Amino acid sequence: MDVLEKHLQQDIIVKGAAEHNLKSVDVRIPRNSFTVISGLSGSGKSSLAFDTLFAEGQRMYVESLSAYVRQFLGRMEKPQVEAIYGLSPAIAIEQKTGSRNSRSTVGTVTEIYDYLKLLFARIGRTFSPISGREVKRHTVQDVVDFILSQAEGTKLCILAPIHKANERSWEEELRIILQKGFSRIFYENEIKDISQLLEDPKKIKFKKSHLVYLLIDRLALRNRDDETLYYRLSDSVQTAFFEGHDECYVLLLPDDMHHFSDKFELDGMTFEEPSVALFSFNNPYGACPTCEGFGTTLGISEELVIPDPSLSVYSDAVAPWRTPRMNEWKQAFIKQAHRYGFPIHKPYEDLSAQEKELLWYGKEELQGIYAFFDYIASQAHKIQYRVFLSRYRGRTLCPDCRGTRIRKEASYVKIQGVSIQELVLMPIDKLAAFFGSLQLNEHEQQVARRLLIEIKNRLHYMQEVGLGYLTLNRAANTLSGGEYQRMRLTTSLGSALVGSMYILDEPSIGLHPRDTHRLVSVLKKLRDIGNTVIVVEHEEEVIRSADYLIDIGPEAGSGGGEIVFQGKIEEADEAAIARSYTLRYLNGQLQIPTPTLRRPWTQKLRITGAAQHNLKKIDVTIPLGVLTVIAGVSGSGKSTLVKRILYPALARRLDIKVEEESGKFKALEGDVAVIKDVQFIDQRPMGRSSRSNPVTYIKAYDAIRELYASQPLAKARGYKPGTFSFNIEGGRCENCQGEGEICIEMQFMADIHITCEVCGGKRFKPEVLEVEYKGKSIADVLDMTVEEALRFFEEEKKIAQKLQLLHEVGLGYVRLGQSASTLSGGEAQRLKLATFLDGGGSHKGHTLFIFDEPTTGLHIHDIHKLLKALQALIEQGNSVLIIEHNVEVIKSADWLIELGPEGGEAGGYLLYEGIPEGLLQVKESPTAPFLKNHLSNAK
Repeated sequence: MDVLEKHLQQDIIVKGAAEHNLKSVDVRIPRNSFTVISGLSGSGKSSLAFDTLFAEGQRMYVESLSAYVRQFLGRMEKPQVEAIYGLSPAIAIEQKTGSRNSRSTVGTVTEIYDYLKLLFARIGRTFSPISGREVKRHTVQDVVDFILSQAEGTKLCILAPIHKANERSWEEELRIILQKGFSRIFYENEIKDISQLLEDPKKIKFKKSHLVYLLIDRLALRNRDDETLYYRLSDSVQTAFFEGHDECYVLLLPDDMHHFSDKFELDGMTFEEPSVALFSFNNPYGACPTCEGFGTTLGISEELVIPDPSLSVYSDAVAPWRTPRMNEWKQAFIKQAHRYGFPIHKPYEDLSAQEKELLWYGKEELQGIYAFFDYIASQAHKIQYRVFLSRYRGRTLCPDCRGTRIRKEASYVKIQGVSIQELVLMPIDKLAAFFGSLQLNEHEQQVARRLLIEIKNRLHYMQEVGLGYLTLNRAANTLSGGEYQRMRLTTSLGSALVGSMYILDEPSIGLHPRDTHRLVSVLKKLRDIGNTVIVVEHEEEVIRSADYLIDIGPEAGSGGGEIVFQGKIEEADEAAIARSYTLRYLNGQLQIPTPTLRRPWTQKLRITGAAQHNLKKIDVTIPLGVLTVIAGVSGSGKSTLVKRILYPALARRLDIKVEEESGKFKALEGDVAVIKDVQFIDQRPMGRSSRSNPVTYIKAYDAIRELYASQPLAKARGYKPGTFSFNIEGGRCENCQGEGEICIEMQFMADIHITCEVCGGKRFKPEVLEVEYKGKSIADVLDMTVEEALRFFEEEKKIAQKLQLLHEVGLGYVRLGQSASTLSGGEAQRLKLATFLDGGGSHKGHTLFIFDEPTTGLHIHDIHKLLKALQALIEQGNSVLIIEHNVEVIKSADWLIELGPEGGEAGGYLLYEGIPEGLLQVKESPTAPFLKNHLSNAK
C-alpha cells in the first residue's frame, strides 16, 4: 500500500479500461506532465481520454455532492474500468463545430464581452456628445460641498424651479406654495413676497414663467466649520430638490447662477445610466433598435450601390445614379460637393471615413445616397420604384450602430476616453495594449481589479494561440473551424485552475505549423502551474514536444484498443516501433510520398478583386481538374476567399440555394460553364437524428435489407426488405420504435437513456432476429465495424463496394449502426466524402468539391488514405479545392495558393500561386520552411 501511495503522488493509474474497443488496458500517466495520446483514428484514444478518464473524473465529482444537488445534474454511468487511482478533477475541451448562432460573437464565446459590460457599467463615465462634458447626477452632498467651497462671507440663495400645473393659474399656484410654508419667490433678479403678490393679483404677470424660482433659503457664508450651517444647507438643498422636481439652483449674489440636477442629464439631453443591460445586445434594452442586436440589417447594400469602388462619384461610382432618370441626383450632389470639401474625382475606395459618411449621409443642402433612397421609398406605391429599390437591398452594416450591435446611447459611456463600441472593433492585439496602459484612479482600481484580471488573462491567451487579429465583434459563425476551436480553448484556459486534469481533443486543429509552438507553450504553462495536461493529438510537433507518449493501436476499431507504447519517445524500443504507425512516421520509416508529377490543366476559375474582411482586392486562379490547396496562417483569409466568396458566387450561378451571402469581389471569371455542381464539405454534424447512421447514409443498408429478405426463413414468413428497417413499422421493436433505447424525460434532471427492456437494444422483434445470414442477425450486422462487415459481406459485391468507400476514407473502425449525431466533425466530413466516391449520379465528373480542413482528427496514416480518396475524385473528372494547414496535403497538391503573410490586417495578400516546389522561392512565405522539410525533391 505504501508503494501504491507513493505512485499516486506521482502518477494517475488506470487499471482494466475496457470502454468501447479498449481491451482491458492498464495505463500510467505521470502527474503534472504534458502527455499526448496518439494512434490511428478509431484506435481508442478518445475512449481512454474522454470516455474513461474524464467520464470517471466527472462522475466521482458529482458523486461527492449532496443528494439535493445531484438531482439537478442527472445520472452518470460509471465507465467500464476496474479502477482509476490518483484521479484529479477533470476539465475537458472537446471538438465541437462552430456556432451557427448569428448573435454569437468572439466576445461572447470567450466571455471577454461579459466582463467588458460589467466594467463599463461599474466605472464608465458618461459624456455629452454636444459639449463633451461629463454627465453627473448631483447629490445633496455635491451641492453642499459646492456652497462650502465659496469664499467667506459669500451671499447666496438656494432656489427651486417652480413647475406650475397647466390647469392652474399662477395665483392658484402661489396660494398652494404659501400653504406649504414658503413665503418668497425669485424672478428677474428680484425676491418677491408671495403674500404681497396675492394682495394684488394683477401684479402676478410672469412673461418668462420658466424663470420663476421658489426661494428655499438665503444666507451669507460664515463660520463654515459650524455643524449647524452644514445641517441647514443639507436640509435646504434636499427641500430644493424635492420642490424643484430633482432640480436645484444656487445663486451666488448678485447674478452667478449654478444649476444642479438629480436627473442624469446635461445640455438638454437625458442620458441612460450605465448598467449591464445597456451594453448587452442580447437584451432588448441594450440592443440597437434598428438591427435588434444583429449588427446587420436588410437595407441598402454598399456592394450593390458601389459595385466598382475604383470609380469616383464623377465617374459614376454610384450605380443607381447612372440612369438618365436618376442622374439629376448625381448632378445635384456634384454641384454642392465643393462647398463641403468632398472630392468628386477621387475613387470611392480611396475616400476617407469622413468623406464616405458625407456621400452616404449628406449634410445640410448636400443630399447623399441615403436621402436618395428615402425619396425612392417614398414613391414605393409605384411598382417601378419598388423594383428599383429591391435591386439595391441586401444584408448590410446597420447604419445606426455601425455593426457594434448596441444602442448609440451606450457610446456616450467611456473609460479613458474610449467607448465599448470602439473596443469591440479593435483587434485583440490593440485591445490588449489598451488594457495594458489603462490608467485608473484608486476607487476605479478597487472596483475594476478583478474584472481587469479576467479580461487581461483571456486577451493574453487569445494572443498566445494566434488569434490576436480577431475583433470581439466578429460573428462566431464567420470563423474557420480552427479559429473557433482555439477560441474555446482560451475560454477554458482563461481561468486556469491548479491541481486539475485538463483533457484536450486536438487543440492544433486549423493551426498553421508556424504557430504550433505557441500552442505548445500555452499547454506547457498550464502544466507548469500544477496541472496534468492530457492531449489527444496527431500533429507531429505536439507529439514530439510531449513529456510522455501513450500510443494506442496498432490498428483501428476492433484491431485497436491496445497500448502499443507508453513512455518517453526516445525510450521506444524496436518492438514498439515495429507495432506503432506513429513511431514509424516520426522516425521516417513510413512517409507519404511526394508526387513525381503535377497534373497539367487548361481550364480554370478566376476570382478578381476579392476584398471581403481582410482580403486586399486579390485576383486568384483556381485550376479545374486538379487538386488545389489553399494554405496560409490562421486568419490570412483562406476561409473568407472560399466560403464567403467563391462558394456562394458559384452556387448562385448554378441556382443552388446557400445560406451565405457573397462577400465583396469584382468578378468570377473563367470556365464557369464547365462546372455542373459544387459541393462544400465541411465539418458540420450529420444531423441530430439518432436514426441516421453510416450504413444508411451511404445507401448500403438497402442492399443489406434486401439480402436478409431473400433468406429462406424470411421468404417463408413473407418478410419484405421493409421488415428489416428500424424506421418503419413491421419488424422493428415498437416499444422503442427501433431506437434500441428509451429516453425518459426527468424533471430538474438531464434526460436518461436506458436500453429498451423489450428488445434489449437490438431494435427488432425477436422473430425478425431469427432470420440470419452466415449465422448473424440484422442486429449483429448493425453492431459490426466497417472492417468486420467488409470481411463478412465479401461475397456480396454490391454491399462490399459501398462499405469499401467508408474504408477508403479511413472510417473502417466506425460501427454500421452508430448514430451519425455521435460522429466528430472530421468523421462527418469523411462520411460525406464517401458518398461521392461512388462516382454515380450527378457527381459523375464536372463537380467542384470544396473541403475545409479534411485532415481534422486524422492520423498521418489515415491522411495517406484520404489523399488516395481525393485523387480518386479527380480521376472521375472532378475538381478538388482544399483549405488546409497539413504539410502532407500541401505537398501533394497539383496547384498551391498561399495567402498571408500574417493574419488579420497584416494578411489577405496573395503570396503565391503555382506548383508546391515554387513556394520555396518565396522568402516571406510562412509555409515554405515547413514544406521544404517534407518535399523529397526539394534542394
